[in-house]
Amino acid sequence: MSAVLVAGLLAGYGIAMPVGAVGTYLVALTARTTLRTGACAALGVATADGLYALVAAVGGASLTGVIEPFLTPLREASVLVLVLLATWGAATAIRRYRAHDDVAARTDMLLGPARAYGALLGLTLLNPATVVYFAALVLGSRATASLTHLEQAAFALAAFTASTSWQLLLATGGALLGHTLTGRRGRLLTALTSSALIAGLAAHLLVS
Repeated sequence: MSAVLVAGLLAGYGIAMPVGAVGTYLVALTARTTLRTGACAALGVATADGLYALVAAVGGASLTGVIEPFLTPLREASVLVLVLLATWGAATAIRRYRAHDDVAARTDMLLGPARAYGALLGLTLLNPATVVYFAALVLGSRATASLTHLEQAAFALAAFTASTSWQLLLATGGALLGHTLTGRRGRLLTALTSSALIAGLAAHLLVS
């Protein structure tokens, strides 16, 4: 069981630590709102990772064939969502800056913790490559080659725990960034940088 837990933790950190578009958006969202909202968004990402880890542990080799036909449309949907997020973030930041609007946090509070959780859960679930990643680890590791039901649950829980810890670290960084860049120009720079990164990552996802 300990080998399965370690494998799950390593798998969770392996998929969570590369900071892609979702991680970038998580940091920016927390910087604009509150740590509570960011933490709920982080749990949304981790929940998706945990679900995919469980599906991979249960489904094993059959997953790749099932998911393969849907990779392209889901990737395109993910790109569309990311581009919309980047555009909305940049446009909102510019509008507020020009209007000398210092109530960004109050407006962003409309995206409460529950909605933030659902939004990041849905966005992360759009990435089917995650389940292929977990399936490859399950099939390629001796520790997870033939799992019992209890071990499957333990593997998924360990992956969820690892992802949660990393996503919460990103959210905390976003909260600290928000406290540091509290001026109009600081918030504008943060939002535009975040939007540019998200758009760039979306473009990379489209051509990869």
